[in-house]
Amino acid sequence: MTNWPDNDVILYDGVCIFCSRWVRFVMARDTARRFRFTPIQSDYGTRLANTFGIDPNDPHTNAVIHDGVAHLKSDAALTVLGLLPGWRWTRALFAIPKPLRDAVYSLIARNRYKIFGKYKTCFIPDADMRARVVE
Repeated sequence: MTNWPDNDVILYDGVCIFCSRWVRFVMARDTARRFRFTPIQSDYGTRLANTFGIDPNDPHTNAVIHDGVAHLKSDAALTVLGLLPGWRWTRALFAIPKPLRDAVYSLIARNRYKIFGKYKTCFIPDADMRARVVE
Protein backbone atom coordinates (compact mmCIF):
# COMPACT_ATOMS: atom_id res chain seq x y z
CA MET A 1 0.00 0.00 0.00
CA THR A 2 1.33 3.45 -0.96
CA ASN A 3 1.84 6.01 1.78
CA TRP A 4 1.28 9.78 1.50
CA PRO A 5 3.02 12.40 3.64
CA ASP A 6 -0.09 14.47 4.46
CA ASN A 7 -2.68 13.20 6.89
CA ASP A 8 -6.46 13.43 7.06
CA VAL A 9 -6.86 14.81 3.55
CA ILE A 10 -10.09 14.06 1.70
CA LEU A 11 -9.90 13.89 -2.09
CA TYR A 12 -13.22 14.60 -3.80
CA ASP A 13 -14.71 15.41 -7.20
CA GLY A 14 -15.11 19.19 -7.08
CA VAL A 15 -17.72 19.38 -9.85
CA CYS A 16 -19.93 16.67 -8.32
CA ILE A 17 -22.81 18.19 -6.34
CA PHE A 18 -23.12 15.07 -4.14
CA CYS A 19 -19.37 15.06 -3.42
CA SER A 20 -19.37 18.77 -2.58
CA ARG A 21 -22.28 18.21 -0.19
CA TRP A 22 -20.25 15.40 1.42
CA VAL A 23 -17.43 17.88 2.01
CA ARG A 24 -19.82 20.39 3.59
CA PHE A 25 -21.34 17.60 5.71
CA VAL A 26 -17.91 16.62 7.03
CA MET A 27 -16.82 20.22 7.62
CA ALA A 28 -19.95 20.97 9.63
CA ARG A 29 -19.34 18.01 11.94
CA ASP A 30 -15.56 18.09 12.12
CA THR A 31 -15.39 20.24 15.25
CA ALA A 32 -11.71 19.41 15.77
CA ARG A 33 -10.97 20.66 12.22
CA ARG A 34 -9.00 17.46 11.63
CA PHE A 35 -9.78 17.08 7.93
CA ARG A 36 -8.53 19.07 4.99
CA PHE A 37 -9.95 18.77 1.50
CA THR A 38 -8.67 18.79 -2.06
CA PRO A 39 -10.69 18.69 -5.25
CA ILE A 40 -9.40 16.14 -7.74
CA GLN A 41 -9.37 18.94 -10.32
CA SER A 42 -6.61 20.84 -8.44
CA ASP A 43 -2.91 20.19 -9.08
CA TYR A 44 -2.51 18.65 -5.63
CA GLY A 45 -5.67 16.57 -6.03
CA THR A 46 -4.58 15.28 -9.43
CA ARG A 47 -1.18 14.22 -8.07
CA LEU A 48 -2.87 12.49 -5.14
CA ALA A 49 -5.33 10.72 -7.46
CA ASN A 50 -2.60 9.55 -9.81
CA THR A 51 -0.55 8.23 -6.90
CA PHE A 52 -3.44 6.06 -5.73
CA GLY A 53 -4.64 4.87 -9.14
CA ILE A 54 -7.70 7.11 -9.43
CA ASP A 55 -8.39 8.54 -12.90
CA PRO A 56 -8.63 12.31 -12.30
CA ASN A 57 -10.69 12.69 -15.50
CA ASP A 58 -13.21 10.01 -14.51
CA PRO A 59 -13.11 9.54 -10.73
CA HIS A 60 -15.38 6.84 -9.37
CA THR A 61 -14.23 7.16 -5.79
CA ASN A 62 -13.29 9.71 -3.24
CA ALA A 63 -10.39 8.98 -0.96
CA VAL A 64 -9.15 9.88 2.47
CA ILE A 65 -5.55 9.74 3.56
CA HIS A 66 -5.51 8.70 7.21
CA ASP A 67 -2.33 7.72 9.04
CA GLY A 68 -0.52 7.98 5.70
CA VAL A 69 -2.68 5.34 4.00
CA ALA A 70 -5.23 5.97 1.25
CA HIS A 71 -8.69 4.58 1.93
CA LEU A 72 -10.96 4.34 -1.11
CA LYS A 73 -14.65 3.84 -1.80
CA SER A 74 -16.69 2.65 1.20
CA ASP A 75 -13.55 2.41 3.34
CA ALA A 76 -12.99 6.14 2.76
CA ALA A 77 -16.51 7.13 3.72
CA LEU A 78 -16.59 4.90 6.81
CA THR A 79 -13.11 6.01 7.92
CA VAL A 80 -14.17 9.66 7.77
CA LEU A 81 -17.52 9.07 9.46
CA GLY A 82 -15.89 6.96 12.17
CA LEU A 83 -13.62 9.87 13.10
CA LEU A 84 -16.43 12.43 13.42
CA PRO A 85 -18.03 13.15 16.79
CA GLY A 86 -21.41 11.46 17.04
CA TRP A 87 -20.74 9.22 14.04
CA ARG A 88 -18.34 6.73 15.57
CA TRP A 89 -21.10 4.11 15.54
CA THR A 90 -20.59 3.85 11.76
CA ARG A 91 -17.39 1.91 12.41
CA ALA A 92 -19.67 -1.10 12.97
CA LEU A 93 -20.49 -0.97 9.24
CA PHE A 94 -16.98 -2.25 8.53
CA ALA A 95 -18.45 -5.64 9.54
CA ILE A 96 -20.38 -5.67 6.24
CA PRO A 97 -18.21 -7.44 3.66
CA LYS A 98 -16.16 -4.97 1.64
CA PRO A 99 -17.31 -6.30 -1.78
CA LEU A 100 -20.93 -5.61 -0.80
CA ARG A 101 -20.15 -2.15 0.64
CA ASP A 102 -18.10 -1.23 -2.42
CA ALA A 103 -20.79 -2.48 -4.83
CA VAL A 104 -23.32 -0.09 -3.27
CA TYR A 105 -20.73 2.71 -3.23
CA SER A 106 -19.85 2.11 -6.90
CA LEU A 107 -23.50 2.10 -7.96
CA ILE A 108 -23.97 5.56 -6.43
CA ALA A 109 -20.61 6.82 -7.75
CA ARG A 110 -21.39 5.74 -11.34
CA ASN A 111 -24.74 7.52 -11.27
CA ARG A 112 -23.91 10.54 -9.10
CA TYR A 113 -24.15 13.12 -11.91
CA LYS A 114 -27.48 11.69 -13.14
CA ILE A 115 -28.97 11.61 -9.65
CA PHE A 116 -27.51 14.72 -8.02
CA GLY A 117 -26.19 16.85 -10.90
CA LYS A 118 -22.89 18.45 -11.72
CA TYR A 119 -21.39 21.94 -11.40
CA LYS A 120 -19.86 23.50 -14.52
CA THR A 121 -16.72 24.28 -12.49
CA CYS A 122 -15.47 23.33 -9.02
CA PHE A 123 -17.70 24.77 -6.35
CA ILE A 124 -16.18 27.76 -4.54
CA PRO A 125 -16.08 27.24 -0.79
CA ASP A 126 -16.66 30.09 1.64
CA ALA A 127 -13.69 31.66 3.47
CA ASP A 128 -13.82 29.19 6.41
CA MET A 129 -13.91 26.24 4.06
CA ARG A 130 -11.18 27.70 1.82
CA ALA A 131 -8.81 27.72 4.79
CA ARG A 132 -9.10 23.91 4.88
CA VAL A 133 -8.73 23.29 1.15
CA VAL A 134 -5.39 22.07 -0.20
CA GLU A 135 -4.75 22.92 -3.84
